[in-house]
Amino acid sequence: MKKKSLLALLFGLLAVLLIACSNGGEKASGDKATEKEVIGADEKDATELKYWTFVELHMDFFKDAVPRWNKLHPDKKIKLVAETFPYDQMHNNLLLALQSGKGAPDIADIEVGRFPNFLQGKPQLLPMNEYVEPIKDKFIESRLNLYAKDGKYYGMPTHVGATVMYYNKEIMDKAGVDIDSIKTWDDYIEAGKKVVANTDAVMTTVHTGDATQFQQMISQQGSDLFDKDGKLTIDDEKNVKTLSLLNDMLYKYKIAELTPGGEPHAEEFYAYMNKGKAASISMPLWYMGRFTDYMPDLKGKMVIRPLPAWEPGGGRSVGIGGTGTVVTNQTKHPELAKEFLAFAKLSKEANIKLWSVLGFDPPRWDVWQDPAIKEDNKFYQYFGTDIFDTLLSIKDEIPGLNINKNTPNALTELNTNTLENVLRQKKQTPEEALKQARKTIETNMK
Repeated sequence: MKKKSLLALLFGLLAVLLIACSNGGEKASGDKATEKEVIGADEKDATELKYWTFVELHMDFFKDAVPRWNKLHPDKKIKLVAETFPYDQMHNNLLLALQSGKGAPDIADIEVGRFPNFLQGKPQLLPMNEYVEPIKDKFIESRLNLYAKDGKYYGMPTHVGATVMYYNKEIMDKAGVDIDSIKTWDDYIEAGKKVVANTDAVMTTVHTGDATQFQQMISQQGSDLFDKDGKLTIDDEKNVKTLSLLNDMLYKYKIAELTPGGEPHAEEFYAYMNKGKAASISMPLWYMGRFTDYMPDLKGKMVIRPLPAWEPGGGRSVGIGGTGTVVTNQTKHPELAKEFLAFAKLSKEANIKLWSVLGFDPPRWDVWQDPAIKEDNKFYQYFGTDIFDTLLSIKDEIPGLNINKNTPNALTELNTNTLENVLRQKKQTPEEALKQARKTIETNMK
């Protein structure tokens, strides 16, 4: 990468609010101090590999993977020196280390919103094609493509992030609605009218400080904030249509309320939902952990179903968020690091572990029917036993988002101005607000 483009990139990193891992489902380490742990420290004659992450939970995953690797490969044992850093610090330090040619770890996690920064110019990462290509047909391919460039796969995915609809069956039954009869957004609106008429709840809430809901619904229609070539499409006709529907849910059909706290990760919203104030919410599967951790009173009441489609036969999901684990080109043990990463993230057992250890929907869909996936855990106890039946029904309907270095700018504008101005302040129409967002984002892109 040329010095001029590198300086521009680094300036952009410092100047722009970037996507946090709240969009990816994993719990980032935030502003906590660096945490370091040596996994496999007691192993003799083990090769030391360094691993950086920004997610404390991922440490648990590798604590499981390293002993399994060492047991199966006694002649190639490893000792993993794992460090958890605050989100921004880790990504910025990793980028600087790779561009300077020194100081990078062997293996690292990179959040999907930051990944395009590491694909600029010639990636300083090692491609994993020899491990990916033989089993690519067993993966949700859009997850692999998030971390690829020019046919080379650099990042190994951590989850699908398949978006689903979480329904409070107790409320829906009281309203006289058969959840499985909801096929389209029109059906959803009609069901919402029954919920409002027959219960004390609303059908859903609409977020003003989190664009996840908006992104889900535009992606279902084949739209996005940017197209695949990086062209800004935030004011696309389908996007205007989507924001208009969210506005209508609030003020025309009156089946929704504004999300307490503005976004679905707010404590105010957890308390509101836990009291049965809303009958449904659309979020990725990783949001299950929010229910189990923060909304205990809904245990046994919530069920998971596909998103309503915009039209019969239309898409019913989208992949949201993610983390790609990479091998850097500074490793002194490239073959060992790649083989271990493939073992830890691509193998069938590894994908079962993504579910059993982390509670994530595995990107390798062929494990969704494996008996090991069906073993009882807190998620089945909370949501019922048909979680993966729902996933299997939508496995070919999970497109990924178009992520590039300007995506954080677009999300910041949506989260701070666009959604607020339309949905809460009611001072702009959806079309006006999205056109204004386009102008603002274009200015920041210059």
